[in-house]
Amino acid sequence: MQAKPKILVIGSANMDMVIQSDHFPVPGETIIGGEFSLVPGGKGANQAVAAARLGGDVCFITRLGNDIFGSQNLLNYQKEGIDTSHIQQIPNVPSGVALITVDKSGENTIILAPGANSQLSPYDIIASQQKFEEADLILLQLEVPIETVCAAAELAKKLDKKVVLNPAPALGLPDSLYENLFLVTPNETEAEYLTGIAVKDEKSAKKAARYFLEKGVKEIIITLGAKGAYLYTSDFKGILPTVKVQTKDTTAAGDTFNGGLAVALGNSLPLKDAVKFAMKAATLSVQRMGAQTSIPFLHELPMT
Repeated sequence: MQAKPKILVIGSANMDMVIQSDHFPVPGETIIGGEFSLVPGGKGANQAVAAARLGGDVCFITRLGNDIFGSQNLLNYQKEGIDTSHIQQIPNVPSGVALITVDKSGENTIILAPGANSQLSPYDIIASQQKFEEADLILLQLEVPIETVCAAAELAKKLDKKVVLNPAPALGLPDSLYENLFLVTPNETEAEYLTGIAVKDEKSAKKAARYFLEKGVKEIIITLGAKGAYLYTSDFKGILPTVKVQTKDTTAAGDTFNGGLAVALGNSLPLKDAVKFAMKAATLSVQRMGAQTSIPFLHELPMT
């Protein structure tokens, strides 16, 4: 890929507090953990950083607190070359925070305190119309108010822009949102939550994908972790496998995948090729610790 497509990311920004442990505590249990780290995160921010590192010209729209975490995050985005002209720091509201535990197999549990993320409103979307007009693709998630997500998708549709929704964390979605989406990218758990269909194999993945198709979504990708991704598109239906690696931390794997996918689609790659590119990036990310610290750069991706 040679061009730098314009990717508009609208979503959350957090500071992640990460503790490694042998296992997850059960209710009432206190365990001694291992290494602690403070890492910039949030699905919106992770995907914006991933898109920037993987070759995109990225504008990020979010809300931060007027605190040390907000100032640190803003500086980080600027260092990544991200357009921060539509990021505001809100007084008297804390920045979003995530408490993350990572076990020895690389799996994680996450609790979010949205903070300033809850202040991102449909008005902010209207005020950002120029950025929508300039964008080659719009990337959304669900860690900001649902009415803001719906407003962004509606405006993008009016401007004939492709919208990719990563429906995470999963919550009930109005039909009007689905109708404005080009592509939806749930993982197995999110797909089951949204469709009521447990995704266990290719047959069940196809059934879940058809649910989204019937809602009006044009293309569907269900990510399957170490097994790869299931695609339901106009010219391909099936699982694309990924390379098996030793997993250290899956925290930002999905965000890396979606950021890479947005860049590839913004470069007009066919969806099948775009997914292969995104999986290469995600595979590298799970071999590293942390959220944004694990996201690779374009030059790190294997060429084949």
